[in-house]
Amino acid sequence: MRTTLTLDEDVATRLRDLAHRRKLPFKEVVNAVLRRGLAAQEPRAAPQRRFRVDAFSSPFRPGVDPLRLNQLNDALEARRFGEGTRSHR
Repeated sequence: MRTTLTLDEDVATRLRDLAHRRKLPFKEVVNAVLRRGLAAQEPRAAPQRRFRVDAFSSPFRPGVDPLRLNQLNDALEARRFGEGTRSHR
């Protein structure tokens, strides 16, 4: 759509500078700036509820995987067995 628009000198200067810096046509810069300005005027969507995580009380320290406790037990038992055979030599 073609229309005539009178811009204040400071606004026109800023738009020309922006068009020059971005190497875009003046018309594209004016449309982009107007779109951003109009979008900022629209009411914002209601803020979403914050995601909340309830702390879980566990008898294990952080980093201990209860599903691998049998493997840990086997490793400790093997270590104890190895230490026991060395002391009898």
